[in-house]
Amino acid sequence: MNDDRPLTRLDMLRFARRVVEGQTERQLALIDRWIADEERREAGRQHRLAVRRTAPEWLIEHGLNGRSALYVHVGGCSSAGGRSKGVGRSQAVRALTEEGVAACPLCRPDTVLGILE
Repeated sequence: MNDDRPLTRLDMLRFARRVVEGQTERQLALIDRWIADEERREAGRQHRLAVRRTAPEWLIEHGLNGRSALYVHVGGCSSAGGRSKGVGRSQAVRALTEEGVAACPLCRPDTVLGILE
């Protein structure tokens, strides 16, 4: 642009358009980042839900030595510790009836399984 001539109204409008266009591009990039972040969070939520849905029906919680069973839990019991292992129905029934493993007092798997002491 030649510095000798004064800015016209058209020059100022074109400049304003370039400014708004740049701001719009930055705002769109910011919104795109927000969308990508939310998509990642949603994918994580969906993954956690899928894992929760595939949780075992029954759990056997083991002691610190890893061998002795402490409790039988209904799958998804909030008191089941990190040393819990998913088992099938027959193994849970066997643990409660034959092996003398205690039923969790919170989720009461013996009641759910129909085994009353």
